[in-house]
Amino acid sequence: MLFQGIAVTALAAGLGVSAARADTYALVTINQQALFFNQINDGAKAATDAAGDKLVIFNANNVPSAQNDAVENYITQKVDGIVLVAIDVNGVKSAITAAKKAGIPVIAVDAQIPDGDNAAFVGVDNAAAGEDIGKFFAGYVKDKMGGSAKVGIVGALNSFIQNQRLDGFKKTAAGAGVTFLDTVDGQNVQDVALTASENLMTANPSMNAIYATGEPQLIGAVSAVDTAGKKDSVKVFGWDLTAQAIKGIDEGWVTAVVQQDPYTEGKTAIETLAKLKKGEKVPAVIHVPVTIVTKDNVDKFRSMFK
Repeated sequence: MLFQGIAVTALAAGLGVSAARADTYALVTINQQALFFNQINDGAKAATDAAGDKLVIFNANNVPSAQNDAVENYITQKVDGIVLVAIDVNGVKSAITAAKKAGIPVIAVDAQIPDGDNAAFVGVDNAAAGEDIGKFFAGYVKDKMGGSAKVGIVGALNSFIQNQRLDGFKKTAAGAGVTFLDTVDGQNVQDVALTASENLMTANPSMNAIYATGEPQLIGAVSAVDTAGKKDSVKVFGWDLTAQAIKGIDEGWVTAVVQQDPYTEGKTAIETLAKLKKGEKVPAVIHVPVTIVTKDNVDKFRSMFK
């Protein structure tokens, strides 16, 4: 009987170990067209795989209300944590609050939630980075463009963070010799950004610079300048490297691109959720540095696009 008891106890302990439930985390993203968002997904997936956990991904296809619905659905499913790349940072706040009340922590990635109930933010200081590229632009205009630039902007006007990048850029780029022309809306969709960029150039034939606030906008601007045959007369500045942007840097007409580290953002977000699950304290804001990529340092990033 003693041996039988020991065997039963051992069996029960073994069952306890095998029945330990892996955590399930949800990632609610903006779209899966942009490489940037897919790299966030890759980093998050790597972190969950390393921990033996599960990741589910919801693609909002650029529809803000779809993100609210997704968060609410994940609350119902009782996931262990949510990573959110928000489109409308104010519109999604009620869903985040509902998750918190349900005991499900939300980590905001890339876009900060003003006075939100998310447990932490992981990403870039977009306003500060916008100021950094604005300073670079102002110096380039002075040193390389004869002190005169007429710059058009391709933005995503429904994106809080891209508006921060725009405001930061204007704040430090403004000055003698810099004229801001129209701002057009690329809507975070490549084809839309391409048409918007073409219209921008048509309406402003004297424009000699473009600033694009995100990857789809930059791809659209690069394609428009190339197709219009204006690589010799329009300099391009923007956010988020692509193979097209690197080709433009090599050819000398894409001048500077703010490069984030979305893989690390996704990975850090999942690792932060895991820490919260264990009862650990985490910083409210976790900044991931950016790099301004030019012809001088572009070689470090080529392998990402092969």
